[in-house]
Amino acid sequence: MKFRIMYLEDKSKGLNGPARIGRVGSSKTGETLYYAGRSFEALRGSGLKANFRDLETGQPFWIAKARKDGGDRLYKGAGDPAVIDDDVREEYWRDIRGVPDPALG
Repeated sequence: MKFRIMYLEDKSKGLNGPARIGRVGSSKTGETLYYAGRSFEALRGSGLKANFRDLETGQPFWIAKARKDGGDRLYKGAGDPAVIDDDVREEYWRDIRGVPDPALG
């Protein structure tokens, strides 16, 4: 399975839901993603403001490659900042953002 650091935003309660940045696995085709014991299926253009859905709950999600500029939200400037998983924090700031982790001072 191929893994990459990605942005995941829960769209089940509105346009600006809780968001995370974490390590996401993908199937060979990329049609199914795996994160934190959950499986997500691509909506293939049929979703409104979402591109994946949780296979178990049906919840809509926006899932995308983490961006260098940190502008990951579908609607820029709205909602709380994404929570970065501890196991990817250092790699995210170093390899994706290209700056030191601001939490380290």
